[in-house]
Amino acid sequence: MKNKFWTGFAGGLTGGVVLFAIVFALYVLAEDGDGTLEGQQSAQASASGSEILSDSDFQQKVTKLEDLIDSYYIEDVTTEDLEEGIYDGLLAALGDPYSCYYTQEEYEALMESSSGIYYGIGATVQQDIRTGVITIVKPFVDCPAYNAGLLPGDILYSVNGNAVTGRDLTEVVGEMKGERGTFVTIEVIREGADDVLSFDVERDEIEVPTIEYSMLEDQIGYIYVMEFDEVTDQQFRDALDALEEEGMQGLVIDIRDNPGGLLETVVSMLDRMLPEGLIVYTEDKYGQRVEKMSTAEESFNLPLAVLINGNSASASEIFAGAIQDYGIGTIVGTTSYGKGIVQSVIPMYDESAVKLTVSRYYTPNGVCIHGTGITPDVEVELAEEVRNLVVIPQEDDNQLQEAIETVREQISAR
Repeated sequence: MKNKFWTGFAGGLTGGVVLFAIVFALYVLAEDGDGTLEGQQSAQASASGSEILSDSDFQQKVTKLEDLIDSYYIEDVTTEDLEEGIYDGLLAALGDPYSCYYTQEEYEALMESSSGIYYGIGATVQQDIRTGVITIVKPFVDCPAYNAGLLPGDILYSVNGNAVTGRDLTEVVGEMKGERGTFVTIEVIREGADDVLSFDVERDEIEVPTIEYSMLEDQIGYIYVMEFDEVTDQQFRDALDALEEEGMQGLVIDIRDNPGGLLETVVSMLDRMLPEGLIVYTEDKYGQRVEKMSTAEESFNLPLAVLINGNSASASEIFAGAIQDYGIGTIVGTTSYGKGIVQSVIPMYDESAVKLTVSRYYTPNGVCIHGTGITPDVEVELAEEVRNLVVIPQEDDNQLQEAIETVREQISAR
């Protein structure tokens, strides 16, 4: 037994029941993420939907509940609090962990997070859909979370004294963000520690480093894609151009721990990689199919490997799935998360918004990977001794070394 605290916490998660959770990759940031796959489809009203909100019995019951709260509830509560609770409840009643309601402030924070710049602590986080547990996936190097000592794999316990497990990820991320120079208290559970660890983290402006690239030995290029945000497509294209100008002979694209992002971004990036043809398609509740196509203007014709793991989700899986289906690259690593559904963020008239699951997406070969994930062509687990490192030396990254060797073999076979 490594320590009693860790064992007790894990046991409590196993036996507990979590009613609402979401894997929404964010920046902490952020938050599916909404580091989230955001479809651009229009919402269609269903005439068969329940009219419960206009039902007189429903209105009578709500009025009675308001009277009871006003008469007996010991704490003060505002009408706005009750209204927001009703909106939250409507979306929660769907039983879909990816559908939720955003207040005006939450919606503004969501839009900020997808732009690539925000004020916060600088780390990606994700929430387990089964347990509601929020985990720090990767602190950004030289950003507040990294400098404070937070590590990959730390389980988020509380933010400013508020417990976070099972709460909406966007709400938790919003509490970690704030004005530059202000502090947020982050408590985490770390394997091997005897108690909860507390960190006072000073918020700062975070420009999310969505792309990193370098030239490795044997003229093999390396591109790491952290998120699929608005800025990522151009950064990706610039990286490819730079590596090609340096005489790149093969390429490794690393989308491990990439929780997803914007649909249009990943489609544009794949348009740069694939030959002419289908990239991905979606189908909604009415059976309507929307196809995203690559043109014949650009394609990638060098040896290629794509690295994935269990934290590669949503848009990352669209990327890996298309590369795999076209056979233009080898997928290396471990099976991806398995999020094959699309959410649309729909603004409301009062500057609030809702996020709804509106369709399923399918790889070019017609496979929906929801719940199963992308299976790598070459399966290799990351070595245990480096799993909690913020920065893994390339020579110690056995998954990366396997991908490099795969590309090297392809180069030799040409």
